[in-house]
Amino acid sequence: FKFHLLWAKIEAQQCLKDDGVITKHECGDDNPDRNTNVCERLPNARRVDFSDDLGIRIGFIREEKGERINDTNVFDFTAYYNEQKSVVRCNELALMFQVLALIFCLTSLATLRSDASKLVLQPLRHMLRIMARYATNPLATNDRAIEDDDTSVDDADDASSHASADQLDQLGNFETEQLITAITKITNLLRKCWGVAGAGIITSNLNKNTNDGKMQVFNPLVPGKIIYALFAFAAIGGFDYQLRNLGTSIMMLINDVASVLHGEVFRWGFGDSGQCNKNLGSAFLMVFKIGDAKDVWDKRDRATEVIFTSVEKFQRSKSNGLSKRRPKQGSANMIDSDKTRSRMAKRERILTNLQLSSLPGIATFTDRAVIGMLKTFAGIHRDETLRKRWRDDIRLTYGVGSFHVEMIFGMNAGWAVEGAVGSDYKIDATYLSPHVNMASRMMSATRQYKVTILFSQAIEELMSDQARAKLRHIDTVTVKGSSVQQRIFTYDARHEGVDFFLFNRPDEQADMDSEMYSANIWNTDQDLRQMRQHISAEFEDEFILGRNAYLAGNWDAAFRHLEKADEIMVETIIESGYLGSSGNGDESDVEDDSQSELGDGPSKALMAYIKREGLRDRGRLVAPKAW
Repeated sequence: FKFHLLWAKIEAQQCLKDDGVITKHECGDDNPDRNTNVCERLPNARRVDFSDDLGIRIGFIREEKGERINDTNVFDFTAYYNEQKSVVRCNELALMFQVLALIFCLTSLATLRSDASKLVLQPLRHMLRIMARYATNPLATNDRAIEDDDTSVDDADDASSHASADQLDQLGNFETEQLITAITKITNLLRKCWGVAGAGIITSNLNKNTNDGKMQVFNPLVPGKIIYALFAFAAIGGFDYQLRNLGTSIMMLINDVASVLHGEVFRWGFGDSGQCNKNLGSAFLMVFKIGDAKDVWDKRDRATEVIFTSVEKFQRSKSNGLSKRRPKQGSANMIDSDKTRSRMAKRERILTNLQLSSLPGIATFTDRAVIGMLKTFAGIHRDETLRKRWRDDIRLTYGVGSFHVEMIFGMNAGWAVEGAVGSDYKIDATYLSPHVNMASRMMSATRQYKVTILFSQAIEELMSDQARAKLRHIDTVTVKGSSVQQRIFTYDARHEGVDFFLFNRPDEQADMDSEMYSANIWNTDQDLRQMRQHISAEFEDEFILGRNAYLAGNWDAAFRHLEKADEIMVETIIESGYLGSSGNGDESDVEDDSQSELGDGPSKALMAYIKREGLRDRGRLVAPKAW
């Protein structure tokens, strides 16, 4: 700075001259900041004098004393400097440095926070959300793409050895990302392997914590619970023949069929109720879960309470004047009495005695489940993979012509115990109930009646009026182990002569059809209409006469009507060109498992039973006396 030096004094200690020299730069004529008072006291100047006279903080004035030697001369010097501008500049620079340091720290912290959130916190939160989601609903699907199920381990290893950097990045660059992927795959395996029956096992175990917050040891053997559901069995016809000829390739055929079946069950199940429980070789068990018994009862009671509460309010409003004259104590007693009876009824209620037909919306629920089975029947004969891969396979077509998959279905409704069966070594999540067994028997009985699908009376009672009109009551039977008679029904479905591939719809449109469901679909859907195009009104009338006569014990008339109905069916099929080859196995399998023979299967089954069990009385067929 230009006027940094305020004052300086130099005194000679040793010099060639006798007197010393005093230099006073600050008081020169060329100094515009000259201060006369200061200059007059130069010999005795102090820092405080400059501070008082110049108005400078004493801290800004620096005093410097020293000794200088120059050849033979020795000088003592004293100097005072004004460092105000330097201090101010240093303070300004220090402030700027502090501001920059603060900005740098905040930026670094934000970067660290972002990295910590991205690489640690968010993945951990994601993992916790996955665990919480599966603890609540183990059947919930995840939002992370997983590897294609059709890719084998060997193929994956071979591909990974030649994968590019971009492909490797998809696996996750960080340990937490790989851990999330691993947890996601594990939860997917749990959902797919255990299904809806294992959901309770997963939930009960994931929600069990000790007092210190630690997870308890996994225990798969937890008590079961009662649920209400529709149960459906589906089986591949001629499976033994296919297994003998395909060998290890049978797995591919089963998976191709399962792809169609599972897709239609999930699509047409109400909400997420449609679930595939297990595969039993050639057979599949599907469950359309209505809900846990306790939850179903509670929801039904709440709905009933809302309905009757609205009715009571309406009745009270109509008789308002009369109700005002009634004693209040009596009204209170009536309410208390109603509540007491309600509590007693709940205590005495047996969970398995619920009438499913009393549940609101059960008709739509059941219709959709049945359509899921019928759409599977159409999809099996429409699926491009099944048609291309197996129709001309020499192992299946040798001597029988082109091959096509035949499937049979059986459905029943009721309660079941949902839970795990097994030990600590191996468990299976399943359903145990006579109603599940009844669904299996319905499926087996399709071979006897030579139909594609059979419904129990419990299913028929839950369906809508439009759906019931399309069903055919084919017999009334007494199931083994029960003395109660029940009617059995079928939906006449025939694939011969029907080109289902012409009615193929993209998955998006099929999903929209499911979401926009209405009972009118039974009259408008092309698949449902075409698969029963061989059924005529004349045939239905004749069969009803024969069936009623058969059930009434008038077997001679029943035989005539049933024989006539069968002839009408044959004529309709031949005249309309609804012919086709079976092509699903050897002759015995074809006879047992398919509907490829001409004529009506139920009519033939009833006539065969009449011939076998009927008595001859004067040339007429009569029912046994115990009938």
